[in-house]
Amino acid sequence: MADITLNAVEKHFDGTPALQAITAQIEDGEFVALLGPSGCGKSTLLRLLAGFDAPTRGQISIGAREVANAATNSSVPPEQRNIGFVFQSYALWPHMTVRRNVSFALEVRGLSKADQALHADAALEATGLTSFADRMPADLSGGQRQRVALARCLVSDPEAVLLDEPLANLDVALRATMQQVFLDFHQRTVATMVYVTHDQAEAMAMADRIAVMAEGRIVQFDTPEALYNCPNNRFVAGFVGEGTVLPICEARIGDGGSSARLFGVEIAVRTRDEQPNLLCLRPEDITLCKTGDLRARVLRSTYLGGRYRLTLQTSCGAELLVTSRVRHSVGDQLGLAIGTPWAFYED
Repeated sequence: MADITLNAVEKHFDGTPALQAITAQIEDGEFVALLGPSGCGKSTLLRLLAGFDAPTRGQISIGAREVANAATNSSVPPEQRNIGFVFQSYALWPHMTVRRNVSFALEVRGLSKADQALHADAALEATGLTSFADRMPADLSGGQRQRVALARCLVSDPEAVLLDEPLANLDVALRATMQQVFLDFHQRTVATMVYVTHDQAEAMAMADRIAVMAEGRIVQFDTPEALYNCPNNRFVAGFVGEGTVLPICEARIGDGGSSARLFGVEIAVRTRDEQPNLLCLRPEDITLCKTGDLRARVLRSTYLGGRYRLTLQTSCGAELLVTSRVRHSVGDQLGLAIGTPWAFYED
């Protein structure tokens, strides 16, 4: 397996930057998700790692080998990078059986029939496809086709595995099942994996670290817990998890604790900035109570199964999200107690 290093990588199309100054280190055996809205550059970055495109600037290394360098105009072709790629569209050969789809890469490499069968059988067993080996792709469900794509990737024993929104075409229940398949695959192979998605829940459930991208840049590269609990900026706070970003004033930072004024009330905050000016208020930072210095009116109530998601409006017009085990009707006035939310500085 191998680590992946990106040094000041950029990609321009007709002079327009799609990726800007991407510098990151993906550790050997790590599962990393590239998360962001459509058009943020995550699939472009994946294509650079695979060798389908070359960077306009910067260098890319996989393990000890430099695979792309814009300054020297060098780029190792995809077939020589020993990287597996799992496409959103599966990209299976429709005229080949499952077994042949899986073993075809080994056939191209010139392995003997016996070795092809040995490696293909192991890949099929690892992905639960042994009993489907003689079927055609048209006879498989979406989840089974995705398993074939994964088996085809696994059979070549790649140093790294790249996955471009592989679950986007599956229904909700099947996506949850396939998430576990990918996690089991990662645990079994310890392959370095880079997984593109726009689904934050998917990224949070699967990845060791997540690179949140916006407008061609990585705006925060951190663990799921750190992204949720300690976002660096307004974009990350709004894109990862639910909650509300609010302005604060009169922040007091000290060794004995930090505080700030919100809605005219002083509350304790967590921060690493000297003068935070924004607050990320997650639903769990708010406790409903009969009395309280803060009051809010219920705007919406949505049942989520065992709990309700409430949208509240304060007297100053700010909207807050909170969860409750108890049903509240639209228009109800509720008291609020604020815990210790995360505060940060942004220009």
